[in-house]
Amino acid sequence: MVDLCDTYIENRWLAQPNHANTLGTTHGGHVLKWMDEVGVMAAMRFAGENCVTATVDSVEFKRPIPVGETALVEAYVFDAGRTSVRVRLRAARENPRTGEREPTTESYAVYVAIDDDREPTPVPDLTVGSERGEHLRVQALDGAD
Repeated sequence: MVDLCDTYIENRWLAQPNHANTLGTTHGGHVLKWMDEVGVMAAMRFAGENCVTATVDSVEFKRPIPVGETALVEAYVFDAGRTSVRVRLRAARENPRTGEREPTTESYAVYVAIDDDREPTPVPDLTVGSERGEHLRVQALDGAD
C-alpha cells in the first residue's frame, strides 16, 4: 500500500516569452502539458509502474500566469481502481521574488498503469495515514465529478 502523501509532487517552471501568447501570459497548452507531466509522475510514484494518461477532466482556467512569474504545479493521487489512478492537478502563479501564490488552474486526470508489454497492470491500494493526507483527499473528492 502507498500513502497519499507519498504521491504528492510539485514542480515549478519560470514562464518565459517562448511560453507566452500575444497578451504576455502563458499559453494554456503549456500549463496543461506541465500539469500532465506532474500528474503522471504522481501516478507513477503511486503505481510503481509506467503510467499513461487516460482522461483529463474539464480544465478550469481561473487566471493567467504572466511571463516572469513561476508556474507552480502540484499533483497527488487521491483514489485508485484496479489499474487506474485518479490524480488531482492544480496550478498557481507564484511571484519568484516574494513567494506569493494565487491559484490559476485546476483539473483531474486518470492515468493507467502499464507493464513492460504496455498492457494495463494492477496498482496498489491507496492509504491515507495523516491529517494532511486526509485533508488533501477530502479536497479532491469534494471537487471531483
